Amino acid sequence: LAMAFREVTARRHVGLEQLSAFALAGRTLLGPMKSCKFVVDESINQSVLTCSAVRLIESLDLSSAAGQLLNETIQAQNKEFKTGMSSLLFLVGAWSSAVLECLQQNVPVSVIGSVMAEGLNSCCEKVQCLQLSIHDVNKELCSSSSGTSIFETQTSYIRSNSLVNPQMCFQEGISISEEAAIPRNVHSRPEGSTSCLVSTLSDFGSVASLVKPVDDENQSVISGSGVIISNCNKRKLSHSRYFSTLAKSNFSSQLGHWEGYLSGQSAYLCDCNGFGHLAMALSHGNATSLKLLQNIVAYQQQRAGCGGPFQLNIREIVTCCLLGLPESYSCVCPGFITLVSPEQTSVIKHLQDKPLGILLMDGDLTEQYRHLGFNRPHNVRTISEQPSLQEGTSGDVWLRNALDILIHFEVNLILVKGNICEKLMERCMANNILVIGSVNPHVLRAFGEASGAQVVSYLSQLRTCYLGHGVHVQVWRACDGRAMELRELVPIRIDVQGIPLLTAVLTTTVTAKLQLIEDQFWTFVYRLHHALDEGRVFLGGGAVELLCLSHTQKLAEQSLKPARTNAEKEFHSPSWLAASLTECKSVVLQALASGWTQYLSAVLCNTAKAASGFEARSLIECHLKKATDCGSPSAYILKEFRRGGVFQGVSDPFTDPAKGFSVYDNVAAKLEAWRRALDLVLLVLQTDAEIITGPERNRLLNSHMSSEFVFL
Repeated sequence: LAMAFREVTARRHVGLEQLSAFALAGRTLLGPMKSCKFVVDESINQSVLTCSAVRLIESLDLSSAAGQLLNETIQAQNKEFKTGMSSLLFLVGAWSSAVLECLQQNVPVSVIGSVMAEGLNSCCEKVQCLQLSIHDVNKELCSSSSGTSIFETQTSYIRSNSLVNPQMCFQEGISISEEAAIPRNVHSRPEGSTSCLVSTLSDFGSVASLVKPVDDENQSVISGSGVIISNCNKRKLSHSRYFSTLAKSNFSSQLGHWEGYLSGQSAYLCDCNGFGHLAMALSHGNATSLKLLQNIVAYQQQRAGCGGPFQLNIREIVTCCLLGLPESYSCVCPGFITLVSPEQTSVIKHLQDKPLGILLMDGDLTEQYRHLGFNRPHNVRTISEQPSLQEGTSGDVWLRNALDILIHFEVNLILVKGNICEKLMERCMANNILVIGSVNPHVLRAFGEASGAQVVSYLSQLRTCYLGHGVHVQVWRACDGRAMELRELVPIRIDVQGIPLLTAVLTTTVTAKLQLIEDQFWTFVYRLHHALDEGRVFLGGGAVELLCLSHTQKLAEQSLKPARTNAEKEFHSPSWLAASLTECKSVVLQALASGWTQYLSAVLCNTAKAASGFEARSLIECHLKKATDCGSPSAYILKEFRRGGVFQGVSDPFTDPAKGFSVYDNVAAKLEAWRRALDLVLLVLQTDAEIITGPERNRLLNSHMSSEFVFL
């Protein structure tokens, strides 16, 4: 087997250098105030906007072994938690650089691995004191907000927190963010419009979240856009209109429009069992996703009743991304919203307003599909399953049989988990049968429970008792009642009475932003889900990492003191070797601490708390000194966090930026991201050689890097 062999030298570790280079690309993705990146695909001359470490890594060239390990590590974190990937990516780069510095000082690899692992485990134990119960957090946030008048002064016209008050408001044909959409009569209903959950302007953030004042303390800028709103009902554009979260409408007049509609609601609803403020703290400033999730949680709370602690059911949530509408049209609708081809709209118009029979299939609707575990006979090759040539090919026979089965059982709608035979779909459309493929298994399960349908793998298994009934389908319409024209796809809504399924319809006018909006929504959903599941959260905004930095530096100083003492007393004895190893331990711990310092510095710069890395490090050193002088770093950090000091990463939508609201993070996701980052760095560190086989070996043979390899 032809292969190439490269030795990894002690002073220049190629794998660690690659990890550091890869992680550098995701530096701006760190912290609650992320800076997005454009990922450009030169082959098709298109770009995508992203603030996700997962999407970024997928777009990089990761042909090296270290790159593949980095990708697998981030994918594992994403699969389990859906959050914490940016921290993982950054710490991989920071600790890779730190380990390289240790190698430059001739610290043994075994010492680096053991000491860094021991130091991180100690940090994980130390930060347990910064965990807070979600009930305590919500009560604290409720008490801190109810004691001020900021809500009464700027949002007295409307207040309703669906996360706090589970009473939902249903209105036909109105979107979740319609308070910022085109003004019209709220009580009017366009012909054929669909039901949407109405999200009123809540006490913790509307779709037009007021984030920071501009020039005048009475002016505020809308989060995610360049629109400035003042008490004089004026506005002006400061950024591109394409990234505005509002429709092209007079927002100030719309506020008065909604004031009359919700005039009967209480001025401020505050129920500490509702987790409304907790959701705001976990949203990290994402007002649009906050509004959507607010309605979803309220709907699920209403269905669950008061029978115990509430848990967010992610399996009852799906998303549908629509390109062509402003983001203010984003809404939450009961049922299943999906996209179909324009050719199927004629079938939908024929089926709408009729109760339909539904068939659910958990595989592919093709002739060749076989279920998982199906094994054909060994050493047998099927030439033809139909010996009669007069009846046509086996494919034609299968098509006729499949269509006959569907017509016989009066099937109107088929939801398929996998792919669909194109010829069968054409014949189904000719017979007014709607077929939809690539359906999430959770959607199939929800329709099965609500309609009474049972999932089958093959059409030959179909029986009358397996069909569901009472399903309705119609073309989905925007909040103003018009049908969508999205180029090649048409959104439709499938619903049945009693289905718990909710669809978050995410809209934007920017193609490159579509994936970004969906990623942000799901990250927030899983962040809240993990918080409710664990029952506890970490202080966010860098507070936990600051305690880790303080603790690691203390460990480094403690390890250095006995080394100096032993070296002075017994310099000529063999114990000097132990003292040398102790000094190496201090060097490694300082390297571990440098990773925390880089992390905090990046967070401060990304949140505009520091103008440069030097200023950020000075600020960090100032807080470390104050924490040391306090005697209890954890107590000092908790006090600063509650006071709204350097750890606050996001501004309150209704207050001055200097009074930022608290930011919290998930416990398990953060700790696991730390461990995965260090495990990856140490794994690459202990690799003493790189062996490359296959076509890559031949390419390296003719490249300028051939001198670094031994070709076998």
